[in-house]
This record gives sequence, C-alpha cells and structure tokens, in this order.
Amino acid sequence: MDFTVIDVLNTPGAREYMSEKYGIKRVPMLAKGKEFAFGQMLDPYAKMIGVDAKTGERLSPEELYNKQQMIFEAAQRYMRQFPPERFTERVIPNRDRVIRTLCYHIFRIGEAFLEAWNGAEYATGIADGNPPDSAKTGDDVARYGESIKKRYQDWWANLEDRSLKRTVKTYFGDTEAHHLYERVTWHSAQHCRQLVAVLERMDIKPDRPLTAEDLKGLPLPERLWE
Repeated sequence: MDFTVIDVLNTPGAREYMSEKYGIKRVPMLAKGKEFAFGQMLDPYAKMIGVDAKTGERLSPEELYNKQQMIFEAAQRYMRQFPPERFTERVIPNRDRVIRTLCYHIFRIGEAFLEAWNGAEYATGIADGNPPDSAKTGDDVARYGESIKKRYQDWWANLEDRSLKRTVKTYFGDTEAHHLYERVTWHSAQHCRQLVAVLERMDIKPDRPLTAEDLKGLPLPERLWE
C-alpha cells in the first residue's frame, strides 16, 4: 500500500490542505481517500493499513509509571544544564518552539494526563502552551517538573485499580487510560531525547543520557524529530 509523506513544517500549503480537506489541524495523521486517522495512537494507523498493531506486549501501568519517573528525573537534569542566556533559542531552526517551551511541555504532557484521569477531556492543545513568565531558567522549569513528579507519586500510591482500565475522553476518541498513559510516557521520553541532542549541539555533555535499555518497551519513533 502506497502513502505519500508530507512534511507540514517545510511544505508550503500543507497545513491548509490538511485543514480544508479533512477539517483537522493536528499532526501526525494518516489519510486514504476520505478516511483519516490520528497518529496520536498507533492502533488506528495499524487498522487503516491492515496490520496487527500488537507486535509486542504493551508495558504494564506499573512499568510505565517507573519509566515516567525516570524520564522526569532525566528531563530535570538536562534542562538544568542549559545556560540561561540560551534558554530561549529555537529547538530546531525551522520551528518556532524554543527550548524553554519544550522543557515545560515535557511535564505539561504528564500533568494533562492527570487532568484527563480526573474527568477532563485530553483536548487538542491541552499539553501545549508556554510556561509562566516566572519560569525563566532550566532550574525554574525543573522545579515545576518536580511538582508534577510528586503528584504522580501521590496518584500512584493512592490508586485503587492499577490496571488503568478506565475510559478517558480524548480528542482522538474515547481511550483506555492505560493506552493514553503509554502515549504520554513515550511522548515525554521523545522530547527528552531531543533535549539531549540540543545539548550536544551546544557542545554541552548531557548528564546521564537515557539509554536504549531505559527506554525499552516504549513505542518511540526511530528519528528524533518525527
């Protein structure tokens, strides 16, 4: 089955085409004729192209929790390494997002899941946005991250059903909480990988980069900027 890949960052008119034809503004997405699927979860993609998404066992909620704690700690380490005067530089040249916003986003993703767990919709853009004006340095954002990490510790300690079978509302449809938790965990992990790459580009040695073994079991893209 053939599909055409469109880079919406670098292809003029690509976002407008996607919005006009399918009525959506979020990526990634996969389209075939009039059908489309959001790439926020892998199962709809697999269904559209006719393959079995269950090529491996999904990490248990407990395994995801432990990895998420590790990812949050790593993110805090990395963002504290950025010189304050470089904290508002672009992450990559062809996108407006700056390092400060990406650092905040890593933890905001996690915070948004807790909001969805408590009944809010995991809506379009729920994990986006800029940090408060008071968060000017990597240490400032890392301290916000510490508050999110502790909220997860309290959530997990008081969780009665750790199977996460509850259904939560998302902009890509009602979803089992376990599946959404997997998504937010690997999403934060992917951005951690990007922070490492940015530090290396600045000739700053990252403090204890996450290893392949650390990230094993998370359905991460092979490439950094996908």
